[in-house]
Amino acid sequence: MNLKPLNLWCAYPGDLLGDGVAEACLALVTEEERARVARFKFERHRREALTTRALVRTTLSRYRPIAAEAWRFTENAQGKPDPEPECGLRFNLSNALGLVVCLVADGADVGVDVEPAERAEQILKLASEVFSAQERAQLESLPDEEKLERALSLWTLKEAYIKARGMGLALPLDKFSFLFGGAERVRLEMDPSLGDEPGRWRFFLLGHAGHRIAGMVKREVAGALDVWETRPVLGEPVRVTSGRVEWFPRG
Repeated sequence: MNLKPLNLWCAYPGDLLGDGVAEACLALVTEEERARVARFKFERHRREALTTRALVRTTLSRYRPIAAEAWRFTENAQGKPDPEPECGLRFNLSNALGLVVCLVADGADVGVDVEPAERAEQILKLASEVFSAQERAQLESLPDEEKLERALSLWTLKEAYIKARGMGLALPLDKFSFLFGGAERVRLEMDPSLGDEPGRWRFFLLGHAGHRIAGMVKREVAGALDVWETRPVLGEPVRVTSGRVEWFPRG
């Protein structure tokens, strides 16, 4: 398989309902990971968690000659994982009940977020808590029928940036903004206190399987993205050709 420097992998927790699929996934993970999965109260959340663990293991093994069950992971203080052994790969995961995604790059930090479209209304209600003043001003200027779409895109973009930085909510949500409009279509602005430069990053939005996906990548690997899905999670990958990946800022 000829993999580009940047790839987005998709898997579906519902597929674990197939015969033997969950058992095959459990065979790949460590005892600690099994215990984490088992702690979820509801079966649907256990499927989501197990799909996430199986997806990252099988995905990394597509890039390096290491068995899926052999991978181990270290986490920074905010919980962002890196593969062990060190192999030059960087990845980020995001999961929802209906879709799990893994964004992988060779040697460059990445962040990804996925949200079901049905969460847009809930996100919009939290606008005063999660969006910057500039983002809220743009949001409030929109016709009502466009506000849900904007809120969903804003939240996934902000989550992807936080995750790419590997700092979690230590990054204040009101100190950076994704602003829509102009030749760039969407641009990132931030307070100097964050210790970062917007020009280091490009980001994308994609609608897939009833979800909004946002990814944040270092500029040097941006733009060469393939999207794959595995059904079930341990199955052969198929390139996704539906949906359009939109990269920003343009120009």
